[in-house]
Amino acid sequence: MTPTRVVAFGGGHGLSASLRALRHCVPGLDLDITAVVTVGDDGGSSGRLRAERGGLPPGDLRQALVALAGDHPATRRSAALFQHRFAAAGGGPGGADSLAGHAVGNLLLHGLTELLGDPVVALDHAGAMLGAVGRVLPMSRQPVGIEARVRGADPDRPDEVRMVRGQHQVAVTSGTVESLRLTPAAPAACAEAVTAVRAADWLIFGPGSWYTSVLPHLLVPGLADAIVSSPARRLVTLNLVAEKETFGLSLPDHLDTLRRYLPELKVDMVLADSKAVADPVAVERAAESLGARLVLAPVAVTDGTPRHDPAALGAALVPVLGADR
Repeated sequence: MTPTRVVAFGGGHGLSASLRALRHCVPGLDLDITAVVTVGDDGGSSGRLRAERGGLPPGDLRQALVALAGDHPATRRSAALFQHRFAAAGGGPGGADSLAGHAVGNLLLHGLTELLGDPVVALDHAGAMLGAVGRVLPMSRQPVGIEARVRGADPDRPDEVRMVRGQHQVAVTSGTVESLRLTPAAPAACAEAVTAVRAADWLIFGPGSWYTSVLPHLLVPGLADAIVSSPARRLVTLNLVAEKETFGLSLPDHLDTLRRYLPELKVDMVLADSKAVADPVAVERAAESLGARLVLAPVAVTDGTPRHDPAALGAALVPVLGADR
């Protein structure tokens, strides 16, 4: 039987949760998983490597690889090594310690890219090292900047609109994001990602930071065209709570922004946690405006923190992804 080909879009912890959930689906479903990852990170270890040495910021790519890592003890140890972050020498502040704060996997991905000359080849090699159950691809082979027009970024001037530049600054803004753009404005889509999207059975968006991890994919023209023209069905997994960058944005608003940035987008399913939806009727109407059916399921961890439980999310995805076309 041909496996169900799934492409998941995002970055950071949201995409990692989605990929771990898909891993939980594998015993019941035969899935061919591809992660397409944002390349706009400019903070922390990734931002330092990007500023000092160029190339793609590796952090979100590393997180996706680790989420797909195999279950053999040796590959689990390798995954732990990828996640290991150097402390400052002597346990004190970083100072002149150039390794302090860097994740080993970030350095390894950067080194593989320099050695092999292509980030996609480097990611495939790293995936083999981790026994990855799936493939990780960047949305573009060139790093991008993320810029937003934000109202009230300065709390003392709540009505002023200013341009906030950089993924990190957009993610932590205290204002209201009014519009989003990439620099360069039309980055070339990763060809392998476009091929995966066109061949997919399902495209999955979210959960994750909406403005800095989910929407950027819709702003890459070649990728957006492939998403719209793909014969795949489309699933949106909604967040459990608003993040700082989306403070004040309701769940229906999250869905409306998808249509705002890609008006041609049609969605088949919207998955949301049953306890996180305060107004099911409003969310259902927003889903229907995209052509989608709303599915409510308990997908959060049970300790009360706003995190998706990969096992619960995977259980919710099995009947959706396994449904007859």
